[in-house]
Amino acid sequence: MPSKAPTIVREIMSRDCYRVTGKTSVSTLAKGLALHRLPGVPVVDERDHLIGFISEQDVLGKVLESSYLNEEPPLVHELMRNEVLAVSPNKSITDLAQEMLGAKPKVYPVVEQGRLVGIVTRRDVLSAVLRMRYS
Repeated sequence: MPSKAPTIVREIMSRDCYRVTGKTSVSTLAKGLALHRLPGVPVVDERDHLIGFISEQDVLGKVLESSYLNEEPPLVHELMRNEVLAVSPNKSITDLAQEMLGAKPKVYPVVEQGRLVGIVTRRDVLSAVLRMRYS
């Protein structure tokens, strides 16, 4: 018997997700993005509360500039975005897919009671929609 297709974000999100703090260096962040093959990551405080988001695009210029000038790169809090499109783990996958048609982030932090509980990517949502459609 085939498994039931997922219907909410909690069923498809990555729980053990890469995250950084505002005190993380941009060079450490860049290495982590490459290692985890992510286009961006949530920024959290010491209690895992979501405080921002930072992407490859946010850091690429600064990494180049600091390499060229042989300077220490800035810290994440200096470059992160404070306005973050986050989703609830109980959000419908179909509703999130509809929102993704307008909003362009590739990675969405999943937040419950202010705390980061995971991430969900456009690829995760697309795969889930296909499973819903063809299962």
